[in-house]
Amino acid sequence: MKTNFKFNRVFQAIGLATLAFSCSGAMAADKVTIIVGGYEKQIYLPAKLAQSLGYFTAEGLDVELLNEGSGVDAENEMLAGAVQGVIGFYDHCVDLQTKGKFVQSVVQFSQAPGEVELLSSKHPEIKSMADLRGKSLGVTGLGSSTNFLSQYLMVKAGVPLGEFSTIPVGAGTTFIAAMTQDKIQAGMTTEPTITRLLKTGQARVLVDMRSLEKTKQALGGPYPAASLYMPTDWVQKNKPIVQKLANAFVKTLKFINTHSAAEITEKMPKDFYAGDKDGYILALADGKGMFTPDGVMPVGGPETVLTVLSAFSKNVKGKTVDLSKTYTTEFVKNVK
Repeated sequence: MKTNFKFNRVFQAIGLATLAFSCSGAMAADKVTIIVGGYEKQIYLPAKLAQSLGYFTAEGLDVELLNEGSGVDAENEMLAGAVQGVIGFYDHCVDLQTKGKFVQSVVQFSQAPGEVELLSSKHPEIKSMADLRGKSLGVTGLGSSTNFLSQYLMVKAGVPLGEFSTIPVGAGTTFIAAMTQDKIQAGMTTEPTITRLLKTGQARVLVDMRSLEKTKQALGGPYPAASLYMPTDWVQKNKPIVQKLANAFVKTLKFINTHSAAEITEKMPKDFYAGDKDGYILALADGKGMFTPDGVMPVGGPETVLTVLSAFSKNVKGKTVDLSKTYTTEFVKNVK
């Protein structure tokens, strides 16, 4: 009887271990790696906020967020297969299609760039984009969305490519240093870098694209910017995972839409404040209207992006682009 009892306990233990293994396997989180074009930038705030609110975990996702200062470098990591998705500007989806690479925005975070062309206070003689002829303009990286928008605004102002320079200076401290050292006379950047420079009087606003209305004035329509974009073939093969990501991010956008800037700020890492929590809150209060409430692509947005890129980009000008393949609303519209 003792022997049988021992065997029964062994078999029982094996059974429980097998059951535990099966359950843990069934409940194992889906691993996804996403690279963000500077996750401390307020334009990409939904990435860290979704993580902080626990929305990824609630969807059964194990999301690793990697940080990359420039959107173009983040894009390259995705194309190399190192990550499954990018949180960056939608305009890369249009640009890449002209190069035979198909990626699509699956959650559209914003309807305005959240960018500002800042002018160094060292140059009071400069009054317009046209006055930047022969000057150096700071961008996060060459081939980045800040570079796209800077080139468009200059060409629109009558200054052809080749008659100004765009210099990759990143964002935050490196951008500020480039401007204070006069390596750039103007530059395009986001919050909280904007507020840091305005607060010290080291810069002033030349072109503001932080709201939908001001974006329409500058670019002629809504400009869908920050988004989660992924390779189209990966999306098609991994629809359940993409749906979980859409669920998490749409809930995050709803949180942004229904909470104050101060409440949102409390959920963000303290080092994102750059030593000025009040300034961070103020910047977010002024700019959170750039975010979509539901992750849906704004009507007319893709057409504005194509018009902007076609104005200066040799890659895009004269090319046929199927905009319907650059984004999908399939997943965000399934969110309950």
